Amino acid sequence: MTDDLLVPRPVCDSQSEMAEIVLPNDANPLVSLLGGRLMHWIDLAGAMAAHRHSRSYVVTASVDHIDFLVPVRVGDLVILRSSVNRVFQTSMEVGVKVLVENYIADTSQHVASAYLTFVSIDGAGNRLRVAAVIPETEEQRRRYEDAGRRREIRRAELQRRRKTR
Repeated sequence: MTDDLLVPRPVCDSQSEMAEIVLPNDANPLVSLLGGRLMHWIDLAGAMAAHRHSRSYVVTASVDHIDFLVPVRVGDLVILRSSVNRVFQTSMEVGVKVLVENYIADTSQHVASAYLTFVSIDGAGNRLRVAAVIPETEEQRRRYEDAGRRREIRRAELQRRRKTR
């Protein structure tokens, strides 16, 4: 790995946005977006930010809690915004915020938010170190600090589960 890949980069370098129109194939019998489809889109949006930041292959290591706040209907436009919150050696926490836009009514609502952990790997599946991320705004600094706390919670939960096996 070249040294320039480990030069710290600002959060804005990884920020990504994707949009999806909810089609009938994405919906359940109640004409609402399938939760699994939304989780798939969240994973893709998160991976985009992780790829941009690490400049390498990434794999999903974990997904934190997801709450579905409002239903999304066929014909709605779903916007997924993602960015790297913090880097930990070979892994990154990425935040994804999901909005639904009804372009007919000109309204927008928060649908869900999720935090995903991605691991940077090479073509053979070996872990790669990732450049640090530089939070520049107050919101980015808050997300950076919160990511550290979430990581400690994830690690403690993993230890607890290992002890109860």
